[in-house]
Amino acid sequence: MALSNNVIGAINFVAMLLSIPIIGAGIWLANQPDNSCVKILQWPVIVLGVLILVVALAGFIGGFWRIPWLLIAYLVGMLILIILLACLVVFVYMVTMRGSGHLEPSRAYLEYHLEDFSGWLQRRVRSSFKWERIKICLSSTDICTQLNQTYTMAIDFFNSHLTPIESGCCKPPTECGYTFVNPTNWISPIDNIADPDCIQWSNDQTQLCYNCNSCKAGLLANIKQEWRKADIILLITLIALICVYLVGCCAFRNAKTEDIFRKYKQGYT
Repeated sequence: MALSNNVIGAINFVAMLLSIPIIGAGIWLANQPDNSCVKILQWPVIVLGVLILVVALAGFIGGFWRIPWLLIAYLVGMLILIILLACLVVFVYMVTMRGSGHLEPSRAYLEYHLEDFSGWLQRRVRSSFKWERIKICLSSTDICTQLNQTYTMAIDFFNSHLTPIESGCCKPPTECGYTFVNPTNWISPIDNIADPDCIQWSNDQTQLCYNCNSCKAGLLANIKQEWRKADIILLITLIALICVYLVGCCAFRNAKTEDIFRKYKQGYT
């Protein structure tokens, strides 16, 4: 019994360690400029990681100090959290399946269209109330101003691999035919009706294309990339947690069997 309980305690210590990459993924998302403005995924991930840490700690204490009800609470709680984590992994994968950039002639960077993304993600940015808050947050960052320090020549800018949010928010759509002055200053559009975003462009450094659908699309493309990276971490951690949980269940069952056998021997003698 003591050996099995020690094994359970050791297994739960491993489960405690596995909560670290989950919490770390949430903190990493929270520190990304775009995700910090949208605030969708990071807090559920962090909260789930903390809950896994707490439940694993309960199992660790129950295993080493032989507290059966705490072990049972651990088994039930961890099963629920594993199911929640699995649902989160699947959800993130499903909402990030759609949405990719489009090539434009003589450009290395891609253009992004809002309708390419999943309906759930679109609803996060379509509301004027939600977007106003996000827009103010984005315009307060140095995402666009850094481009002016990096690119001074049009040819260098056109051959650059911009991030989706830089492509969508910091410049007008390519099909509008604006003339490059610097990365955030464009003049003389050739076709102002080629795209509704053409008339939304402003050389005002606090406005730029933050009112454009291309900016919303670029934001979602950035989020998609970061969520996919976080989802890989969550998936690997989920698989490890399932393995640890199954080993813990086996150890708990063996501990109960040993306890019953010990009581039977004591009664027999």
